[in-house]
Amino acid sequence: MPSSSAAGHFVARVGLVPDAPVEGYPFELPAVRWLREHGGLTLRPGVTFLVGENGSGKSTLVEGLAVALGLNPEGGSKSFNFATRASESDLGAHLRVTRRPGRERNSFFLRAESYYNVASEVERLDRIQPLLGAYGGSGHERSHGESFLALLNHRFGPRGLYLLDEPEAAMSVTGALAVLQRMADLTARGSQFVVATHSPILLALPGATIYEITDDGGIRRTGYDDAGPVVLTRGFLNDPTAFLRHL
Repeated sequence: MPSSSAAGHFVARVGLVPDAPVEGYPFELPAVRWLREHGGLTLRPGVTFLVGENGSGKSTLVEGLAVALGLNPEGGSKSFNFATRASESDLGAHLRVTRRPGRERNSFFLRAESYYNVASEVERLDRIQPLLGAYGGSGHERSHGESFLALLNHRFGPRGLYLLDEPEAAMSVTGALAVLQRMADLTARGSQFVVATHSPILLALPGATIYEITDDGGIRRTGYDDAGPVVLTRGFLNDPTAFLRHL
């Protein structure tokens, strides 16, 4: 598993610029307000996970960071500039990203909800210049989960900077374990990840930093056993009947 000395560390901190708006979406989201009040969020070497309830702002933060780094809002690398339906927030234009010395060899934004559009763009570009091999084939000729794994195994490489928004959305338990292993391998080879997730499987990655967006709008660093997705999943599996009685 990755050590802190081997893990990549290209982005050290993300915060708001001083003149960022105060009102309106997404600046009233709990996570974005916290960035303003605390001067930003520190990203440690290797893997940083963001967890929190739906609507807390974790995916918005990852999307905003992707845009601030020059990645395509719908997903892809810096060379992707397609737009199927612009739905990203204005956050990326108001983020201040603190980078460390040295540059990543590769970068990519995997956004689960719009990866279909990325796969379509890859096929379009492949008609101009062969590209499908770098993605392990067409994402439309395999299941959603298989296309995600092909992306991680073929397109992602050492010393990369990778932003993932809920990659577990397409995964079986076995698939999530495969993603976990690939992330561990790439981190040990100098890559950095920032991941919004609900998956207790992915959160188990040794050495990862977990930030939880709390119900009161704070962002706190937490351990695996205390992370919300882990606590709730473990409680449900231990006694599903108790949970079902309260539905």
